Formats: sequence, C-alpha cells, structure tokens
Amino acid sequence: MGQQEVDQAWQTANKGNNTSPSSGKKGNFASSALMPNYARLPVAFVRGQGTRLWDDSGREYLDFISGIGVNNLGHCPPAVVAAVQEQVTQLIHTSNLYRVPLQEQLAQRLVDTCFADRVFFCNSGAEANEAAIKLVRRYTQERDKGHKRAQSGRYEIITTINSFHGRTMATLTATGQDKVQRGYEPLLPGFRYVPFNNIEAVAKAITPQTAAIMVEPIQGESGVVIPADDYLPALRALADQHGLLLVLDEVQTGLGRTGRLWCHQWSSITPDIMTIAKSLASGLPMGACLAREEVARVFSPGSHGSTFGGTPLVSAAALATLHMLLDQGVIASVNEKGAYLLSRLQQLQQRHEMIRSVRGRGLMLAVELNSPAEEILSVCLSRGLLLSCQMGTILRFLPPLTLSQEEMDQAVAILDGVLTDSF
Repeated sequence: MGQQEVDQAWQTANKGNNTSPSSGKKGNFASSALMPNYARLPVAFVRGQGTRLWDDSGREYLDFISGIGVNNLGHCPPAVVAAVQEQVTQLIHTSNLYRVPLQEQLAQRLVDTCFADRVFFCNSGAEANEAAIKLVRRYTQERDKGHKRAQSGRYEIITTINSFHGRTMATLTATGQDKVQRGYEPLLPGFRYVPFNNIEAVAKAITPQTAAIMVEPIQGESGVVIPADDYLPALRALADQHGLLLVLDEVQTGLGRTGRLWCHQWSSITPDIMTIAKSLASGLPMGACLAREEVARVFSPGSHGSTFGGTPLVSAAALATLHMLLDQGVIASVNEKGAYLLSRLQQLQQRHEMIRSVRGRGLMLAVELNSPAEEILSVCLSRGLLLSCQMGTILRFLPPLTLSQEEMDQAVAILDGVLTDSF
C-alpha cells in the first residue's frame, strides 16, 4: 500500500478534513485553543453503545481499544448510566473534608476483593501511582526510624524498562521509556530501571537504598508484554527476602481485563500496594491506591489528598461498575472470549507473513507486525475498526469485556481485509 492510498483511507475516515498522515499535521484540524500535545486521529465520536461508536457524520465503528482500556463494560452501560443519572440529581461533590458514604462503600467493596485493607481515591492512574510512590517513601522512613537501616536512607524504587506508570514528574521518572521522559530533565532521583521479566536483573539492582519494586503484571503500553509465570512469585520472594515493598500497577490489567478481577491473581501472590484506574468508574475519572494496613496507616491526616478523589458521583459509577463485573457475570466470560479472539488472530498469522507474533491474556491482546503498524491502523480506522499502535509495530486490542463473538469475527475480518489489500 502506497502513501497515496494511506492518505485516501485517512481522508475517508473524516470527509472534508484536509489533514493526512503524510502531512505531519495530524491533529491540527482541532481547535487552535488546544495545546498540541495529542496526535489526534481525524474522527470525532458523538455517540456510543456497547462495542460500537458513531462519529459526527453518523458512521459506525467497532471500538477495540475501549478508550485505552477504560470502557471495559462498553459504552454507556445501562446500569452505570442509571446510577450516574440518579446520583447527579442528588449530590455531585462535597469534599474529603467530610465523610462520603458512597466512597466508603466503594472502598469496602474493593478491599473485599483482594489483599488490601485500605484505599485512597484519586482521579487517574498517574495519581494512583504518585500516591503509591509517596506511600513507599513515607512507610520506609517510618519503619526504619530507630533501626540500623535508618542511616541508609532507603527511598529508591526499582522499575522496569518499557514500563508506563504515568506522566506526572514522579511517575514519568518511574516510567522506563526515554520518549516519555525526554524534555523534562532533570528527573526526580530515586528510580532504578531493569529489564522486564528478568529476576536476576532485579536482584542485582537492589542496594541499601532500595525501598520497593514496582511493576505492571503485564506491560500494556509497550505492546502487551507477558512475563513468565514465575516472574511475579519470584519478585514477591525477592521483596520479602530484602524487606522491600512490592507495588503492582494494575491500572490497565485490573478490573477483569485479563480474565481475573486482578491480573496478579493468576500468580497466586499478593502485593503490598496496588494501583488501579482506567475502567474503575466506566469512563468517569477515577483512580485508587490500595494497600495493606501496616503500609496504609502511615498516611496520616494531611499527608496526602485529592480534591476530587472519590466524589459521590464517581463513587456511584464505580459501585455500579463493580456490580456488573462481579455480580452480573461479566468477568466469567472473559477467558472464553479472549481465547476465541486469540485463536482468530492466530489464524490471521497463518495467512499473513506480515504478522510476526500474536499474544495476549484474556481480552488484552497484541498483534506484532514485521513493518510499521500506523498505516494499518489508519486503514482499519477508515474501514470502521478502532485499534491502537504501540512501539511502532504492534497493534493492541483492548475491546469491551461485553463484546460478542459476532463483533470479534467482524473485527478480524476487517483486519484480514486490510492486510490482504496492503501486501
């Protein structure tokens, strides 16, 4: 497929738009009042239902990226919509100066599902990870007071190359990607990077200053990189051996995405701290940092906070989301659906030499290509299929957990046609 055909596909996705992938002006069609920090695709969605979106010209699309893993229940899930509609007429915001009963109910619902005893609510995954980093430092200082380790100044966190933990100054420093950090130097001290899925590298990186290990159970932004089955258990053992905290970033892998409520449950281990966000409130902004009691109690009044963390409105949405995930059987079908979609993508791999590999767990999947994926992504968009491109050559699939087999077949057929026509 030549550049002219790619540009034509791009234009088809948004008739009347004068931008193209080759023009270098992707996103300039948007209002000039917006800062130019997003390379926006030339399409504007105005309505969504389930796995489908409609743009401002009425064209229908299959959404297999779910707002980057946010719409796990699909667009506008009725139970969440009803909960938000009811709550917005009663009370939207008060403040964490006061008790928020719905927030308390949500915290209890979350701790009942996992290892944690306490929850801090915020607005995003980056904020949840920021809270986790602060919690690590505060806990380590409090624990080491009066101890022989107190003089060692333990504050460093080991993270992994190609990880993604957010875009605040602390979380972009924790992120093991130069492209995320470039232009923001000097970075914050206190982070050491090791290869993902390499327990020996972690062991060698531990120093007297090490306080914690922070990893994603599956690396999402770098293309759905799945570690060996013994990786998380080995990290847990290493953390215990050296008196370190284990922090798991489940912002993308949590809430049923991999076929269990929490991805680390596949490994039968428990972290000390876990961060979540993305689909927690089905599209309303919400993140959370969960921790064991011993760790969480160092957050005393005034030590950390969030103006909008856990408002009545987002808490109502999150409670409805968890109800659907846990009580309505949504997660129970994820493994079966994921296995089916994986098998269909593997069939594509047999048909197209361009596909280097296919991988995934649950409904978190990736197709790695032998050439740049952005052109394929653009043509898929023009034919009504939404995916995302990672690391230049990887197509990432994060469809709603509620999708049907028919929708999976339709998506695979679109990708098959694009690959057939392209090469």
